[in-house]
Amino acid sequence: MVRRGRTGADLDPWDEHPGFLQRMGLGASLSLGTGLAAVGFTGFLAISSILPTAEPAWSGAAGSGLTEASAQERTIHQVDHPDAPIEDPLGLNPLYAVGEMGEVTCSPPPLDQEDPRSVEVFAHAIADCLDTAWATYFDEAGLPFTSPNRVYWYAEGHSPCGPFPSEGTAAFYCRANQGLYLGVKDIVAASAGNDEPEAYTFLLSHEYGHHVQGQSRILAEFHALRANADSETADELTRRSELQANCLGAVFVGSSEDSLGYGEAERENILDDVTRRSDHAGTGTHGSVENGRLWTDHGLDRRDPASCNTWQAREELVR
Repeated sequence: MVRRGRTGADLDPWDEHPGFLQRMGLGASLSLGTGLAAVGFTGFLAISSILPTAEPAWSGAAGSGLTEASAQERTIHQVDHPDAPIEDPLGLNPLYAVGEMGEVTCSPPPLDQEDPRSVEVFAHAIADCLDTAWATYFDEAGLPFTSPNRVYWYAEGHSPCGPFPSEGTAAFYCRANQGLYLGVKDIVAASAGNDEPEAYTFLLSHEYGHHVQGQSRILAEFHALRANADSETADELTRRSELQANCLGAVFVGSSEDSLGYGEAERENILDDVTRRSDHAGTGTHGSVENGRLWTDHGLDRRDPASCNTWQAREELVR
């Protein structure tokens, strides 16, 4: 269940299993073949601070560059014309005009990270909750929304975005088939056997954040820009995408933390996990430790996708 919260106008600025299980949008379980061609993918390859006191981490109102009036106008237009193209996916995106996600109620089962079946059931429960929360949010934004395909693997396979698993990849999102891919055993290994459910909740929420980007045309714009960019610019664009997925994932976790029973200790566990999976060298594709924590913390606190507009953030905040 999702209960709406404040609008953006109310916010101040800022064992062994033979194969794997795939669940498609409405819950049908299917098996996936292994002969699909490979294309590029966007994923949390390793899964994934101090803010200036005088300035927010973005430019423009409520973090999106939208004034309240223009945000309302864009939302009304999109609701009246749901098939209308999004003219500025990275700037004036209808996703940024709705406001806070509001309280989300989730009731996943207990997690036993040593039992792959338990991990799978837990992941499906969180994904169910993500489906409900984001479908409701997109509906209010006047945007069409389709839940991602779920592919939870136990053994090697192929996706339209290439083979899995691959080195450093325990979970990823494949834009080619809107697939949410997760290695049931691999995510536990990549998390050093972490027995805290919040780490797995955030991991899945981050990957789902890429689906949110895809549904709102942000990913399409990102890939178009990156295709013609030099390597340095391409890396910066990728960091902006990954850090936004951190923030969008945290929007969901922050909105559902009361029902999940997550408090300060769980928040710190999530931030510690982000620290382990950031670009420790200060450059790369997922952002520095400081910025990884910054955008995650920001999403947890603000619970508003408008506050996740990394595309208009200053360069030092997406290093």
